[in-house]
Amino acid sequence: MNDSQLLRYSRHILLDEIGVEGQARLLTSHALIIGAGGLGSPAALYLGSAGVGRITVVDHARVDATNQQRQIAHTLARVGQLKSESIATAIEQINPDARVTALSERADNTLLDALVPQADVVLDCTDNFQTRHAINRACVRHGKPLVSGAALRMDGQVSVFDARQPLAPCYACLFPQAEAPEETQCATMGVFAPLVGIVGSMQAAEALKLLVGFGESLAGRLLMLDAHQMRWSEMQASRQTDCKVCGTAHRS
Repeated sequence: MNDSQLLRYSRHILLDEIGVEGQARLLTSHALIIGAGGLGSPAALYLGSAGVGRITVVDHARVDATNQQRQIAHTLARVGQLKSESIATAIEQINPDARVTALSERADNTLLDALVPQADVVLDCTDNFQTRHAINRACVRHGKPLVSGAALRMDGQVSVFDARQPLAPCYACLFPQAEAPEETQCATMGVFAPLVGIVGSMQAAEALKLLVGFGESLAGRLLMLDAHQMRWSEMQASRQTDCKVCGTAHRS
């Protein structure tokens, strides 16, 4: 690290859990963020400001006036711009060290199979079950840790699904695709603005812990937040042997 970087990341370097070696590890890490909206905004900004050297952001949508209530990476001046490009601009304005790749595409199986193997950690910041399951399958196939977040109305949840851990569940263990509930989105149901900030920031924290290699991740635990009461609850989970994605009979 040069003198400018030592100064920029000094508060991380002072932490025993990170230090110079951990910060240097972040500078050579690659995070893949799927979704540049309410969850992707705080997650991307914190990963960029924390010094993750490479960040790939995938989102096919454009910035809309209705996004301004909660998607803090986007500005009024960038309404109409592609979200992935807008969020790349926001990261680069905070930290020019970060090399950001903006992809304005849908995260389908082909794209995920190309991107996931290149990443050290994947963050699911999307808002629909079909894409969530596609991301999960790709992470299991390629053995990459997945940090998953969700927020709707006044309820949020966050977890880590780490296929590298033999007993850790994948997303499909907790939420089987065959049992997926009817799709609901904040466009019709609403979402409390700070809620996505809380969940997205926690996704960034879990991703940083995984990249540096300290602490205990949320693998095997699902945290759920009721913003009405501002209370967290936790559910323990383990790999399901009959899971159609990571179960013994279905793993390649």
